[in-house]
Amino acid sequence: MINPIRERRFRAVSGVVLCVGLAACGRGDHLGKAPSFSDPVETREHSAMIASSLPLIFEEQTDLDQASLWSGQRGSLWGDMRAKQRGDIMTVVIEIDEEAEISNETDRSRSGSEALGAAQLAGLPQRLDRRLPDGASSADLVAINSNSSSSGDGSVKRNEKLTLRVAATVVDVLPNGVLSISGTQELRVNFELRELLVSGYVRPEDISRQNEITYDKIASARVSYGGRGQITDVQQPRYGQQVLDVILPF
Repeated sequence: MINPIRERRFRAVSGVVLCVGLAACGRGDHLGKAPSFSDPVETREHSAMIASSLPLIFEEQTDLDQASLWSGQRGSLWGDMRAKQRGDIMTVVIEIDEEAEISNETDRSRSGSEALGAAQLAGLPQRLDRRLPDGASSADLVAINSNSSSSGDGSVKRNEKLTLRVAATVVDVLPNGVLSISGTQELRVNFELRELLVSGYVRPEDISRQNEITYDKIASARVSYGGRGQITDVQQPRYGQQVLDVILPF
């Protein structure tokens, strides 16, 4: 027969070992080595590029058109090289230089005083004073004083600056013609991997002739700039500390 106390201890130890194992899985990729790159074949960009898609405009190219530099075809010198269909690539320019400052201050005070007494009331106060202890008088039966005050001061100051350029792929064309884009970029230096992710929705007419678009013209823009590696692990608090921060109310 299994001892219930030992069984509970075994379950507790197993739970701790399981938690430690799951926490180590995220860092096992770069344990004693540089972090690995993500597989580009398993991305939405790769799927969009290899998917068969019909051209937006069916054009018949003659021998004269192929030899001319002034042809209106997309591959010519004056052709429209902007991304317009699934699998095309464009450049996303991210230039964020924003500053916000908010300051507010509140001050409130209140004071009050109330007094109630009966000096003359058919002689009753004088008779009551004889029964009261020495020093007590019915001339001032009730006296209340109150005073309260509160003040607050708050300020917010933020300054953000980010300049990046990343190539994004058109992963889908919506029924209204809006392009859904997604782009990833990874750069590894020694044992630290920098990751840049961008996604959102773009109107074809907002793309410049250089096949570029700025971040402020991307709807539902999602930009992530971070990394993973040994330096990032040191900068983050331990998993146990993060769990305690959530559980402990103090």
